[in-house]
Amino acid sequence: MKLTILGSGTPEAYARRASSGYLLEVGGDTILFDCGGGVFDNLLRSGRRPSDITHLFFSHLHSDHMMDYARLVHAAWDEGAAPLQVFGPSPITQITQGNFGPRGVLSHDLRARTELLPSQEVWKARGGSLPRPWPSPVVTEVEPGFSLEGNGWSLRSCEVPHAQPALDCMGFAVVSRGRKFVYSGDAGLCDALSELATGADLLLHWCYRLDGEAAHELMRPLTPTPAEIARMARAAGVRRLLLTHFRVHMDSDEHHAAAMSLMRAEFGDECGIAEDLQSVDI
Repeated sequence: MKLTILGSGTPEAYARRASSGYLLEVGGDTILFDCGGGVFDNLLRSGRRPSDITHLFFSHLHSDHMMDYARLVHAAWDEGAAPLQVFGPSPITQITQGNFGPRGVLSHDLRARTELLPSQEVWKARGGSLPRPWPSPVVTEVEPGFSLEGNGWSLRSCEVPHAQPALDCMGFAVVSRGRKFVYSGDAGLCDALSELATGADLLLHWCYRLDGEAAHELMRPLTPTPAEIARMARAAGVRRLLLTHFRVHMDSDEHHAAAMSLMRAEFGDECGIAEDLQSVDI
């Protein structure tokens, strides 16, 4: 397995970090976890094409985890790719129809591209055939606890505390050839995630707040700090830990050094802070 960080940031506009997006190459498939703003551009910068993505899993439907969804689907369609396999909580079907359905926000664009004779000729010159169908991602709505057997890999999920009851929120584990990758989504610490992460070769965990940083009492259990995450990861037998989803105010050298010091004290040396376009062999 190989993980490439396509977005390690938040909803904040920030040149250093795109919003959430994580590419996992495993078993002949290319899986994208979340597709926030800026992820599409980093996909291209990483040397991949939209049509390379075979599966897209949404941990939840906050905008910073799905803002580039329509762009990815449209661009892959324009390359002539097979329909993307999309998995996510409700209402991802409604959102998909809202983009690509007959009355969707892209319907005028799609009619022009598929019905106008000049556009048809352009499509044919690129090797396409007529009639040209509209984008049609294959969408499966899932609930926490969903599992899937892929081509040389398996996936399972759990519920994590984040934005309930407004949104279903999940973490994911992928296992292939004895190796295990776990992505927390945006998770407060919980027994379900600890169990999912047990024995993981790599745990990618969000971090919204630094140790010692003030937080509202309702936010504290939902936003674990570097030391708290590291303590959980060590107890779960995780072999390597990466923190992601860093906010702008957390990104100074001083804050990084402090976070790394606390993580190493709790977890050991196999830990770090994710950066956009970083790749990790698992």
